[in-house]
Amino acid sequence: MTIFHFVGIKGTGMSALAQILYDTGMKVQGSDIEKTFFTELALLEKNIPIYPFSAENITPGLTIIAGNAFKDDHEEIAKARELGLPIHRYHDFLGDWLKQTTSIAVTGAHGKTSTTGLLAHVLKQTQSISYLIGDGTGYGQPDSKYFVFEACEYRRHFLAYQPDYAIMTNIDFDHPDYFSSVEDVFSAFQQMADQVKKGIVACGDDDYLQKIQAKVPVLYYGFEDSNDFQAKNLIELANGTQFEVHVRNNYYDTFEIPMYGKHNVLNALAVITLSHYEGLQADQMKYLATFTGVKRRFSEKVIDKQVLIDDYAHHPKEIEVTMDAVRRKYPNRKITAIFQPHTYTRTKMFLHQFAESLKLADEVYLCDIFGSAREVVGKLSINDLLTLIPDSKLLKLDQSAVLQENEEGVLVFMGAGDIQKYQKAYENSLINII
Repeated sequence: MTIFHFVGIKGTGMSALAQILYDTGMKVQGSDIEKTFFTELALLEKNIPIYPFSAENITPGLTIIAGNAFKDDHEEIAKARELGLPIHRYHDFLGDWLKQTTSIAVTGAHGKTSTTGLLAHVLKQTQSISYLIGDGTGYGQPDSKYFVFEACEYRRHFLAYQPDYAIMTNIDFDHPDYFSSVEDVFSAFQQMADQVKKGIVACGDDDYLQKIQAKVPVLYYGFEDSNDFQAKNLIELANGTQFEVHVRNNYYDTFEIPMYGKHNVLNALAVITLSHYEGLQADQMKYLATFTGVKRRFSEKVIDKQVLIDDYAHHPKEIEVTMDAVRRKYPNRKITAIFQPHTYTRTKMFLHQFAESLKLADEVYLCDIFGSAREVVGKLSINDLLTLIPDSKLLKLDQSAVLQENEEGVLVFMGAGDIQKYQKAYENSLINII
């Protein structure tokens, strides 16, 4: 039996795929930089070996799965070519893997990880499934009926997939280092729609998704009356949100989710729509109420009287919906946003939008920009954003204790880089005073 060697195994998709192969009986190992990432805990729990990058890791008999972030001249990939080993890029391997099952791709500019996790949770209660979630979570089951997976539009990688179904949450301009405009993003989603084999579930409240042309049935969900599946009469409860679902203007059932904010209702409605199309009953869908979330999406921790929230928000619209959810859950508390911009190109493109979305917090701290090896830094710095947000402050890692003044507040740590190290530093500072 071959051993699958993952080059860049700590990546969110790579970690999840490694777990899936391991769960289905494959031999798995991988390599990465020695820095600790939140994705590696699950790998360690399954005793999947993780080595520092080195050409010496590559030996005869391996099958290589290479992360998309690593070029062909990477020392391990180059050694694999020298030895004549089979080499697969992550998205290409996944594209072949999903053909074994009824595959459901979840894609969109925002909300795809949460929606993938929610769908996987609901289906897992009553169906035989495997799943790959963009927070590094993977689960494999031999002979699965369904395979639920997150499909990223970046560099059009999702065009390696030909899924049976696709859930499309929204279309928005992001990844400005690759896409030239929102129209360019739309063209990628249209190409994806052309490859779906059975049906598309799309948010009908999104103007761009309304323009999608498909050869398969398209079911629309949302809050507007024109949608096939409509959420109505939202009620905020002590521990989440209740809402009614109407199918083509006829009342279907009432559901609850343990989250706040309209974006979370939309995510749940997408799951209900797909599940209904596949013949599940309403009672089977009500496992929505027991969803515990995915990693780094509104992940809460309470220390003494403070609430600390870790969130992956790295786009202005994601910050907006995160702030909305915090306000709804904690309407009477001071909210402090600690934000680390991710990539210089994104920060430059959305500089003013970031400023406006962060003003929704009562207090703002900014961390230095988390750059990417793929981009040129230029003259942009975190000071360009600081000047646009009155009274905002720059937060250095060794100054995290300054946040201690928020005795009963909510601190929201947001970003797609290494913002977690700022939260960890702050938590360590609290140990000395509690």
